Amino acid sequence: MSSRHRSGSGSAATIIIVIADIMAFILGLWILMYLLDANRANELVNFIQDAARWLAGWSYDLFTFDQAWARVVCGYGLAAVVYLAIGHGLANRLRRV
Repeated sequence: MSSRHRSGSGSAATIIIVIADIMAFILGLWILMYLLDANRANELVNFIQDAARWLAGWSYDLFTFDQAWARVVCGYGLAAVVYLAIGHGLANRLRRV
């Protein structure tokens, strides 16, 4: 029974890591698109921007740098780092159980 429980914890940990990584990837992709001045009329760019804004709603415009690029990198980058830290930390905790 112990190995069955451990297997379930491992699967849950993997799912959590994948979700955290996808969230961070979307945020990182938006930062890259912003810095490269991607065409905001493009549907993919629009989708990534909307998803990133939703994911980083709590950290969006958290910083008040004069340069817009610095606000984007720090605001969205902070959200990405937090999601990775929480997701991977939680997954490691689950694997230890």
